[in-house]
Amino acid sequence: MEEDTGALPKKQEFSEWYNELLWRAEIMDVRYPVKGLYVWFPYGFAIRRFVYDRLRLLLDRDHKEALFPLLIPEQEFMKEAEHIKGFEEEVYWVTHGGTTPLDVKLALRPTSETAIYPMFALWVRSHADLPLKIYQIVNTFRYETKQTRPMIRAREITSFMESHTVHATWDDAQAQVESEIALSLEFYNSLCIPIIISKRPDWDKFPGADYTIAIDTIMPNGRTLQIGTVHHLGDHFSKTFSIQYEDKDGNQQIAYQTCYGISERSIAALISVHGDDKGLILPPAVATLQAVIVPITIGKRRDDVLAAAEKLKKDLEAAGFRVNLDARDMRPGAKYYWWELRGVPLRLELGPRDLDAGTALAVKRTGEKTTICLANAAEDTTRVLAEVADALRAKAEDGMKTHLCSVASMEQLNGALNDGKVAVVHWCQDRACGDKIEEQANSSILGTNVRSPYVSESDGPCIICGKPGKATLVGRTY
Repeated sequence: MEEDTGALPKKQEFSEWYNELLWRAEIMDVRYPVKGLYVWFPYGFAIRRFVYDRLRLLLDRDHKEALFPLLIPEQEFMKEAEHIKGFEEEVYWVTHGGTTPLDVKLALRPTSETAIYPMFALWVRSHADLPLKIYQIVNTFRYETKQTRPMIRAREITSFMESHTVHATWDDAQAQVESEIALSLEFYNSLCIPIIISKRPDWDKFPGADYTIAIDTIMPNGRTLQIGTVHHLGDHFSKTFSIQYEDKDGNQQIAYQTCYGISERSIAALISVHGDDKGLILPPAVATLQAVIVPITIGKRRDDVLAAAEKLKKDLEAAGFRVNLDARDMRPGAKYYWWELRGVPLRLELGPRDLDAGTALAVKRTGEKTTICLANAAEDTTRVLAEVADALRAKAEDGMKTHLCSVASMEQLNGALNDGKVAVVHWCQDRACGDKIEEQANSSILGTNVRSPYVSESDGPCIICGKPGKATLVGRTY
């Protein structure tokens, strides 16, 4: 692959572009011989690590990381009827240990409520134990029957962060929901990904929850991708699993809970929202390499240039940057292509003339060129990488704005969706009208109570029945 200079499909051909980019940029190998399971290449796994390090940094402020088993006994899994009904078609079951049938079937976790909450019932005894805030980052398994797609629809979700919290009151759990929403905003801002937050309709909430708040972004083809959810669980699971505490007066009280999830879809969004026809564009905060130094070794000054490049690398590494010096015996153009494909935010070119001027040419992956002073390399690189992040964020926000529109009729809704838009309609929140919207537009109601600077929350007549309606997001989803 060292001399690979073949062009990617154009990004406007999104599916082909996405699939080709995953292996050309060495993110994922899709050739594993089980449908819906994929292998992380080392380069892709490094991106995953930096993304999840960023998420851990935010969670560790007031959560504790733990690890629960993959296998869930059938009797625990089947306790919460509404929850099971939501997952019964997706569960993988282990029925044998070697050749011996098991006395109790074991589920491979599709999500971990039924694995974690029996333990919470043992851990929570007193009001002094609350709030309890635990998270884990694990793999989960769901028998996905739709078309599988790496990181978007998979049968093994390899990187699922799930947070589970326990609280004394419903209102305390509500405050935790808001805290998780704020954490999501901060996390995705660091990834330069704009998001839309909304309350899912009751028929699409998490099985067993009082309500679900979803975090969506818009992909380049106009389809929405759910990249996070926060669920207020009320006391449903607490009653089922006997999670209760002794209050200050010595009385036993049922607890209230939340759960919160972000998966590797966050990385699918990172790739899709920012990438271009040349390949990946990684935000500096989570880039495997933040800068690559390419020495232009021409003529007699080769050794001088290489020595200066080595010093520049050491100076940047000492300042905490992730840097590579590309001294391979390749044409400069091939090196440029190599690192552009892999999304490195900044390329620093250093040749004899740059050496004489005490500078290096700084080529941003977003396209702009500037220079950095070799004597001030760390400070200048900090500034330039901040400019890259700002440019990525602004471009992504512009992309979201162009994909959003407001419509007042079903005809307009169908036209907008067919044009790759996500629409804001007014809906009375009646299930029958919701079904008609989804059926007639071949779409999904994403949610109400929309939180986005790009969406007006004004009321208006329902697009189906004309009764008073709330601003509602409608789109075609993955």
